[in-house]
Amino acid sequence: MAEDSHAVLSRLTAEFAELSSRLASVSAQLGALDRILAEARGPAPAPPQPYYPQPYYPQPYYPPAPMPAPVRPVRPPKPATDRGANWVGKLLAVAGVGVTLIGVVLLLVLAAQAGVLRPELRVGAGAVFAAALVGVAVRWNRRPGGRTGAIALAATGIAAGYLDVIAVTTIYPWIPAAAGLPLAFAIAAGGLTLTRRWDSEALGLLVLVPLAVLAPIVTDGVGLLLIGFLLIASAASLPVQLGKNWTALFAVRTAAVTLPLLVALASVPATGENPWYLGAAALVAAALAIAGALLVLPGTANRTQLGCWAVVGALPVLVAPIAVDRLLAVLMLAVVSVALLGIVAAADRLPGVRGPVARIWAGLSAAAALIAVAVAFDGAVRVAVLLALALTLGIAGRGDALARGVAAVFLGFGALAYLAGAPPWYLIEAHSRAAGSAVATLVASVLLVAGVAVAARAVPGRALQIAGGAVLLYAVTTFTVTAGVMIGGTGGGFLAGHVLATICWVALATAMFVAALRIPAGPQRATLITGGLTLTAVAMVKLFLFDLGTLDGIFRVVVFIVAGLILLGTGAGYARSLAQQGDAAGRR
Repeated sequence: MAEDSHAVLSRLTAEFAELSSRLASVSAQLGALDRILAEARGPAPAPPQPYYPQPYYPQPYYPPAPMPAPVRPVRPPKPATDRGANWVGKLLAVAGVGVTLIGVVLLLVLAAQAGVLRPELRVGAGAVFAAALVGVAVRWNRRPGGRTGAIALAATGIAAGYLDVIAVTTIYPWIPAAAGLPLAFAIAAGGLTLTRRWDSEALGLLVLVPLAVLAPIVTDGVGLLLIGFLLIASAASLPVQLGKNWTALFAVRTAAVTLPLLVALASVPATGENPWYLGAAALVAAALAIAGALLVLPGTANRTQLGCWAVVGALPVLVAPIAVDRLLAVLMLAVVSVALLGIVAAADRLPGVRGPVARIWAGLSAAAALIAVAVAFDGAVRVAVLLALALTLGIAGRGDALARGVAAVFLGFGALAYLAGAPPWYLIEAHSRAAGSAVATLVASVLLVAGVAVAARAVPGRALQIAGGAVLLYAVTTFTVTAGVMIGGTGGGFLAGHVLATICWVALATAMFVAALRIPAGPQRATLITGGLTLTAVAMVKLFLFDLGTLDGIFRVVVFIVAGLILLGTGAGYARSLAQQGDAAGRR
């Protein structure tokens, strides 16, 4: 016991000694600070006082006692959240939405077929049920943890109310479509406002997906009225997406209209629907998709996907020619093509359009223009229009890679159509054509030659030059043979056309040699010389394998003499020019 008391006393003594040492240190520092302040204020006169030395008593020194290191407080662990239970709740809520809406459809459709309850009771019960669900959802959303249930209840109520309006307009024609469609828009717009207020994309999805699936059951098939209701729902869901990154909702609202429209267009012969109304609906759907994409793009992260969904929304316009009149189809396709072309041209001033979206929509514009040309024109006129579009785009957009790409697409399709309209056997055996078709073929030949020349200058490359040369020779031969047959008939005119074609081939080779002499030695000069030699060899093959056996009389004589003279003049002039260039280089 005495030893414990002594230990406590020693520890207290050491702590007091440490405290005294610290107080002495603080006192010394305060004195130093006072001297510094006094020097800053200046010396003050002090009265003389006698000096008495103060006695000094040294204090005993005790080492400081070791202090334990501070221990940080340990935070209590966070309670683990059961994510699996959260997903289970969401899954059950989605299942509840589907099952409940199926029950509403059964109430509106099958109960009517079975004669259960009066129509007024069925419709009234559906309306009261929908309103009650939305009211309960609003109250439920205010409770902690009630968001998932509130979203499911609200989606069920909104969709049930919408289906009730569809039933009143179709099954029980109590109100006309002119009143039913605005009423449906009011229900959809008012209900989907909760999607915006609650910041919940899931609410919009749970409304639109069941509507797209169950509405055809209520209307007993896909028709104009169903498409009208779905267009209304799609339009009502657009404002809630502004500024939101809700690509899934945009995809659903687009597909909900596109799929029924495609089905309706394909089944026009069986259903007898008015094709003009269907065409107008397809154009409205395309406008909703493209305009909606323009409005939503600034707040969307995956802009490429959104641009592709806008293309999906325009698909009914592209396939409309299978069901609607030619004039209407051409007008629709032209409107879509021109509108998209204007959007692509102004892509730098439209947020979100520049880049992949502009390229995707440029392709859609080109596709719409191609289909419009194919529907509006026939035969060689169609080919000439395609090649004219290709040439116009190639010249106007030679500084833009996107425009050059679209021009190349038009040129490729135009070349294929040209080959189909003027097949190779038309050059082997004489075929007579109508005057209009022959003139269109001549115009198409000139446009094809010009288009190939523009493409070769815009996109240099050995493979492209070889392919362009082959297309050029084919177009020149088709032009001369078609012109010969149109002027002189299938006899002498056909032979004269081939004579002129061979002479043109040799003359073109000569032009390449002359162009090679006018530029300094280098890769471009070597390319021209190689092309000239190749073209000369091809002309010789045609001369001996085709012209010698096919041409007769004066035609055979003319082609050999003229081709030979051109080759002689080319060879002599080329050798003389090379010699002159060598002499000039030697004198230097």
